[in-house]
Amino acid sequence: MLMVAPASAADQTREGFWFGVGLGWGSADGDCDGCPGGDREGSGAGFLKLGGTLSDQLLVGAEVNAWTKDEPEGTLTLGNLSAAAYYYPNPSSGFFVKAGLGSSTVSIEVLGETLDATGWGLVAGAGYDWRVGNTISLTPAFNFYMGQPGDLKFQGTTILSGWSQNVFDISVGVTFH
Repeated sequence: MLMVAPASAADQTREGFWFGVGLGWGSADGDCDGCPGGDREGSGAGFLKLGGTLSDQLLVGAEVNAWTKDEPEGTLTLGNLSAAAYYYPNPSSGFFVKAGLGSSTVSIEVLGETLDATGWGLVAGAGYDWRVGNTISLTPAFNFYMGQPGDLKFQGTTILSGWSQNVFDISVGVTFH
């Protein structure tokens, strides 16, 4: 029987191009001018990331984070697209922290019509690349992303003004180094 042993901590070499994808669960909150305060909503979340390695301790790239919830009335999707930096405090460890800046989006689909907006956004988080092979890691991660897409319009008329959002999620992904 062929067994695959996890790579050791000494095998945490980071170099060249990398990418990762993951799924999880998130808690989201959206707010707008004049909207009644609501409770956080839980639903599925995911990420896609890719980039390059500057050193054993610093990776840079782009990351997309998304959260979506289907309801009988429609679908709400919140997302961020960010340029991000991933810092590994100890080069021989898989632990990292990350931060990034970019754009956030909101899309609300109701009765076949879509309201959407895009504005500034940011992402922060932490995770661990647990090596299961020389170039593959399982990556549990915690993400926080937020933004202020602004006004949602339908046929030129503002329906919701001053929209802002934030999502906390816990996900597990696969990263290829």
